[in-house]
Amino acid sequence: MTLWQQLCEAVDQLDSAENTFSSYQQVLREVQELAQDQARKEEQVILDLLNQALCDRRRQSNTQHAWETLSQREKEVTALVCTGLTGRQIAAYLVLSPETIKTHVRHILRKFGLNSRQELRNQLTDWDFNHWIPDRPWHLVDSETRFQDILMKG
Repeated sequence: MTLWQQLCEAVDQLDSAENTFSSYQQVLREVQELAQDQARKEEQVILDLLNQALCDRRRQSNTQHAWETLSQREKEVTALVCTGLTGRQIAAYLVLSPETIKTHVRHILRKFGLNSRQELRNQLTDWDFNHWIPDRPWHLVDSETRFQDILMKG
């Protein structure tokens, strides 16, 4: 866990409605504890935290910009990739060929400046794609399960 993430966790525990002097004192105590735990000067810890925060903000901004450049179909494919579906499953769900999905994934990765589906999942790990997840779509269930479902309903 990075220094920034550690500090964010500490700050998250504070009441966000309280921007009081005591909450700032709590943040300072957290910085002091981090510095002490890492045997570093507080100033070094603060500079590292600020640098990490700026890098995180830049990465989030770049990620958001890349998302906004995607077509609606590319957004669908991105969301389904991030939910863990394979290319064939995505193709079946969207009623497209696997080759079309591969093309979409190539374009998506290029727009995000990434090299693999796993890098894409990592980049968007904090994003919520739950509303994109299919509820056990009929065409993704194996045929034996489908047959059993028909017998149970019948």
